[in-house]
Amino acid sequence: MKKNIILLLIIFTIPLFSESSKKKKVKQVPIENKLINYGEFKRIVNRSEVERETHRLTEEQFLNLMNEEGVIILDARSENRFHILHIKGAKNLPFTEFTKESLAEIIPLKNTKILIYCNNNFEGNQDAFAAKSPAASLNLSTYNSLKAYGYESIYELGPLLDVKKTVLPLVTDKSEP
Repeated sequence: MKKNIILLLIIFTIPLFSESSKKKKVKQVPIENKLINYGEFKRIVNRSEVERETHRLTEEQFLNLMNEEGVIILDARSENRFHILHIKGAKNLPFTEFTKESLAEIIPLKNTKILIYCNNNFEGNQDAFAAKSPAASLNLSTYNSLKAYGYESIYELGPLLDVKKTVLPLVTDKSEP
């Protein structure tokens, strides 16, 4: 009797295991969306990695390039944080507002030299420069998005600077109460 029960258990459980292993081997069909292309995103990130590192600037280099003719300083932080404190002369276009058209309004030529900075470049004023997780730094997203839109000459402020000690000219648009 015990042998029959064991035999029946084996007979009924083997198909269950084989069915579950078949389910694990089923390849997921991608969900199509012509407006989202993760493969191209990865290609841009991988292709830009070496170039980006060579385009990271010291505070002094950033300051010198700011004064060159035709250079655009782009601040992709929120409008509110931008108004609290930003680099003098910077143009604000929040990252969430990047489109071909909105970028073209601020940066009409794809070969324009663009200087970028973000929350993670400054400390000492959490309201204006709330630090993000290092892997979620706005500079990373901004750089790669500008590349995705075809911009060719992007430079990034590299170091973490104290807002009270930096030589970069920081200004506010908020009036004091």
